[in-house]
Amino acid sequence: MTAAIERPGGARQGNAVARLWRESTLVRHLVWSLLGLLGYYVLSVSLDAFANLQLAQIAYLAIATAGLTVLSGLSGQISLGHGAFVAVGAYTSALLLQHQQWPTAVVLVAAVVVTAALGALVGVAAARLRGPYLAGATLALAVGLPALADYHGLRAVLGGANGLIVTSPPPPAALGESFPVERWQSWIAGLCLVVTLFLLANLIRSPLGRAMRYVREDEDAAALSGVSVARTQILAFSVSAGCAGLAGGLFALVNNLAAPGAFTLTLSLSLLTAAVLGGLGSLAGAVYGAVIVTLLPNWSTELAQAANLPREIYANVPLVLYGVVLMVVIVLFPGGIQSGVRRVGRLLRTAVRR
Repeated sequence: MTAAIERPGGARQGNAVARLWRESTLVRHLVWSLLGLLGYYVLSVSLDAFANLQLAQIAYLAIATAGLTVLSGLSGQISLGHGAFVAVGAYTSALLLQHQQWPTAVVLVAAVVVTAALGALVGVAAARLRGPYLAGATLALAVGLPALADYHGLRAVLGGANGLIVTSPPPPAALGESFPVERWQSWIAGLCLVVTLFLLANLIRSPLGRAMRYVREDEDAAALSGVSVARTQILAFSVSAGCAGLAGGLFALVNNLAAPGAFTLTLSLSLLTAAVLGGLGSLAGAVYGAVIVTLLPNWSTELAQAANLPREIYANVPLVLYGVVLMVVIVLFPGGIQSGVRRVGRLLRTAVRR
């Protein structure tokens, strides 16, 4: 009799939990974020120092790619200059750490704020440009902004072509004297990645995210429905630049360096390649793309060494593999890797139901 009375209450409680999971995106994103942190921790402690360094690189590249995929995939604005924002974030962190040992959290927040403000200024100009004109303007930004470090008026402050040496904060004493610095840096980058993805995922579902989609689809219709097109585009650029600035701050902490040679046009194109490979507009795709962009050069180098290829061919292997991977993904999954993952998931669900 007691079991018969308790069962309906348990069913109602289960239905309430299921309804909360379906209706609350905040709860879903929070749960996935906690699972992501747990998975990142398990992966980090199972890797050696070099692999943790690569994991940190994947994390900060994924942060920059996530910001770019929101800008291009959600807002519909093209940017070929995100490497410049990464450079601004790196130099902001380097200057703060060089002149005074600020807490790591303060340094990274400062990098986000400075680059977000710069992104808003660029967004004001970008709101007046379209298509190839916007791409050309951001391309000029990617080429010109890092070169300012070697300008004679700024050389004494920014270190010129050699850049600035960064002293990364050591791990907390509570972790022990022998705790690997690379693992601590990887934890910082991983935490920043999860927090960034959590905030961007909620932004996509927010009124601002919907306004970005309206602007992407039809600017005139969005304006007629009451959306401020220019303000939405400026905010999208600011958010995306802030993500790139955070990636730059982590770059400086992980690599102990902020130099113009690290922020060439190649970096901007790599970020765009990662966004396209993973799937524009997909945050999970940003992570997939960052993994490929980070690990593919190492794999190609090992492959070339194992095959004893001549030096002339050896140097071009990474470019060839980039092209092959990009073509394979575009042919098999036009919407990026994430679209392929979704397709496989639908097929598996259909097979299970049968």
